[in-house]
Amino acid sequence: MHVVGVFNRDGGTFKTVDMERFAAHAIEVFAAHGHTLDARVVEGRDLIPELNRAVSETEVLLVGGGDGTVSAAAAVAYRQGIPLAVLPAGPMNLFARSLKLPLDLDTALEAVAAGEARNVDIATANGRPFIHQFSVGIHPKLVRLRETLRYKGRIGKMIASTRAAAGVILSPPSFKAEIRTPKGLERRSTAGISISNNPLQEGHIPHAEGLDAGLLGIYVVKPLSPWVLAKLSWAVVRGKWKNMPEVIDKEAKEVSISFPRKTSSAVAVIDGELISLEERVDLKIHPGALKVIVPRSTAPDAAQGAAERLAPA
Repeated sequence: MHVVGVFNRDGGTFKTVDMERFAAHAIEVFAAHGHTLDARVVEGRDLIPELNRAVSETEVLLVGGGDGTVSAAAAVAYRQGIPLAVLPAGPMNLFARSLKLPLDLDTALEAVAAGEARNVDIATANGRPFIHQFSVGIHPKLVRLRETLRYKGRIGKMIASTRAAAGVILSPPSFKAEIRTPKGLERRSTAGISISNNPLQEGHIPHAEGLDAGLLGIYVVKPLSPWVLAKLSWAVVRGKWKNMPEVIDKEAKEVSISFPRKTSSAVAVIDGELISLEERVDLKIHPGALKVIVPRSTAPDAAQGAAERLAPA
């Protein structure tokens, strides 16, 4: 199997790694498993052009970086219909956690090189693919504040997020939204809405336990006072946010959200990236539409026809 690997040297863990040495090691690991690897180390500004070049030259697209890097690669792989392999090199590694990948880079290299192809779900927001979540309200405000702070690594990001959360608590967002699912239309005042690719599990780092349920997770936060938002933030820290009465938890295959009083400066977050908020956002789950490489032990039973072992080059 011929694999092209695109490694974002500006992403997470890679900022402190000798990337030339890592790329050479990755080539050796894949060769030991019967594959050829073309390893390409790029800067963040060159990531998208390199991903677009790589998909026309490979049987499997391997990407290394944080969740934003992985999301960009997943969108390209999804559109081109080729398998995606992931090396977790970010602070949170949400998608890698859902795929049950080892979070240690060297161990992940071995797991991916010896892995199997499996179909998982991907979601879209107005046609734009996402692998983790789309959010409005609390999350975008948190990201905006956090981006004004400097941090390095996962711990630094957590500290910056805590400082940004304090700013959000002092001035919680509040807006109106119309939420339509196959069950009907709801008009709500809310502090935040998040739509996830598969329902999220509770925990200190919320992520989908699996990516094959064929459902979106829909989380609507009721309007909050600073005191209640502080309680909710503490519940998130403890990994118990789903138990809060202020969080409305639903599931659906598709949902449309309209914002009747949207301002021109309103923003949303999609897989960690701030984007302009459109007046209406249509979100859908696409069951099994993305092929990914997972460790052999986590693939479904071969009799189900859902997993394929990577063929040697």
